[in-house]
Amino acid sequence: MSDIKFKELNLQKGQYIFLTRVCENPGINQVDLSNLLKVDKTTTTKAIQKLIAAGYINKNRDDIDKRMWRLYPEEKGLEIYTLVIQEENRNIEICFSNFTEEEKESMYQLVKKMRKNIENDWKEIKNF
Repeated sequence: MSDIKFKELNLQKGQYIFLTRVCENPGINQVDLSNLLKVDKTTTTKAIQKLIAAGYINKNRDDIDKRMWRLYPEEKGLEIYTLVIQEENRNIEICFSNFTEEEKESMYQLVKKMRKNIENDWKEIKNF
């Protein structure tokens, strides 16, 4: 559903995830962004290039380590970020409608457990 809605904003499939993380972590580099999202560097590079071309983010050379590039949201990206978060919150509300507070808490704990499993597997694959 989000991909369909965000297409109107010129965000292609899955790019909004990269945009939101850059907005929430201004100055993040691409390696750290890849690790945060648990995706390979090539996927991150492609998404970042498209977000830069669309004017949502920019890439600046690090002041200290000139080999590193830092990612920052543009004003246009920050405006879209607000819309993306609103849509994501709306989707979460829809998902949890008719859930009791206990069911919501149980779901939260289960998803947290799933995230931990994914993180452990990611670390194993990446040989951390």
